[in-house]
Amino acid sequence: MIQRAIQRRDAPALPGSLQALHPVVGRVYACRGVTDSADVELPLSALLPIRDLGTAQVAADLLLAHRDGRVLVVGDFDADGATSTALMLRVLAGFGFADVDFLVPNRFAFGYGLTAPLAELAIESAPTLVVTVDNGISSHAGVAALRSVGIDVLVTDHHLPPEHSPDANVIVNPNNHGEAFASKSLAGVGVAFYVLAALEHALIAIGETQHRGTVARHLDLVALGTVADVVPLDRNNRILVRAGLARIRSLAATPGVLALLADAGRDPRQCTASDLGFGAGPRLNAAGRLDDMSKGIAALLTDDPLQARQHATALGAINKERRDLQARMQEEAIAALPTVTGGEHRLASCVCLYEADWHQGVVGLVASFVRERCQRPAFAFANDGAATLKGSGRSVPAVHLRDLLAAVDTRFPGLIERFGGHAMAAGLSLRRDRLDAFSDACASLVDELYPGASAGEVWLSDGELAQEELTLGVAEALRTAGPFGSGFDEPLFDGTFVVVDARLVGDNHIKMRLAQTPGGPSVDAIAFRQAEQLPLPAGSAIEAVYRLDVNEYQGLRRAQLIVEQMRRV
Repeated sequence: MIQRAIQRRDAPALPGSLQALHPVVGRVYACRGVTDSADVELPLSALLPIRDLGTAQVAADLLLAHRDGRVLVVGDFDADGATSTALMLRVLAGFGFADVDFLVPNRFAFGYGLTAPLAELAIESAPTLVVTVDNGISSHAGVAALRSVGIDVLVTDHHLPPEHSPDANVIVNPNNHGEAFASKSLAGVGVAFYVLAALEHALIAIGETQHRGTVARHLDLVALGTVADVVPLDRNNRILVRAGLARIRSLAATPGVLALLADAGRDPRQCTASDLGFGAGPRLNAAGRLDDMSKGIAALLTDDPLQARQHATALGAINKERRDLQARMQEEAIAALPTVTGGEHRLASCVCLYEADWHQGVVGLVASFVRERCQRPAFAFANDGAATLKGSGRSVPAVHLRDLLAAVDTRFPGLIERFGGHAMAAGLSLRRDRLDAFSDACASLVDELYPGASAGEVWLSDGELAQEELTLGVAEALRTAGPFGSGFDEPLFDGTFVVVDARLVGDNHIKMRLAQTPGGPSVDAIAFRQAEQLPLPAGSAIEAVYRLDVNEYQGLRRAQLIVEQMRRV
């Protein structure tokens, strides 16, 4: 694994409004540019106004016009799509809509979004209105098919739009051309939240005040989808996630969310954004990756705690299958890396990998693993038919992945069949016999358009923690701060330690006790997937990049370092 350099963040003087916080927490906030206590408290009242999202009110009017009709929600097969779908169905039912149902594409049969074949399937159920969530902004053919038979279409999405938008009745997307909404980072579920909040306001305006607060009661779903989709946690998203976490911690969340956390071994009463991202989220995503996301949506729709637990158990089993499959594919990816060169025996500036038996639903995770290991953009491909490959890519901050694919498409017309995505993640389809040409094109364009991108990322550290700060109290203070995530990074520290002892646990993890000085007090530590660092003799010194967290075992809570990177010194 390529080691990242460590860069310590500038630690400005703590503003007076933050001096009531624990000093370590205050320092972490200050390093992220927080200067006001309101940015720490994050009240719902500070959300960007609904009216700021241009067409949300128009969308609410369209929904209201179909209150007595049949509304079909077309979702996506990831956690953002699942939570968006469940949010839309739960709230519309609560608002007294007569007939609301959902349709989510099987990724292996229909691919992503409202495709023309999926639209034909939707037409069979005779909806009066189709609402897309977390998709639709590129679904020209699907939207046209629905409109041609008199079905109204509301597109709610957050993905980057193409040059021309589909001919829907209404489109709500913070990233749409000409949209002035200040938070471009809303997840699909965040967009759905704003549309439903606008609908709630419209109902209250006509005297149906009993619906006040309905949408806010489902903020746990908004928090889960936002964190799981790894969108940047700007201030607006942090407000949504903070409010959702509060509902989860008070056990007022959807039974399915509580059950998913429990299946992951996470205590909902202590829930953090990390628990959503690494506990509940992967269980939802596994259904869409390997099976049918309808199973994940069913878990989020039930109000029966027993059924929710049964759904969560089934999703946990699918997630275990996903982990095993991912581990095997990652080993094959590592074995293939030495053959991916950019000349002079160096690794190519963009890594493209393919194995004939790789699973379509897991290639995105393999691409993420390779990107992290090699510190450069990476694509992983799986078969998608007799002569076609489906690829998923992950990028480094210096390379905008969708723009890279657009550049490849411009320079080499016809090389890519379809593509789309974000700065950090994208997907595409191409013919199998064009993989080598695509790989060469990506590597050369990364070198040309993003020089130096393959130099790798750095660890942005919040500095060193003193011995008296490596405590359970500080770890708990950091857990309750935040929420942290993409764009508002989890607190990360660095320092030099003496190894007291180190041993292998599981297949590839290192359990350690570390001290800042020889013979001094020690703290527990664990380094996941870093067994290649062994042996670590007692008394040896390491430089570590780490997070300070809480380890709970058999009812005992202790401070523990999660070591992200270490090297001998």
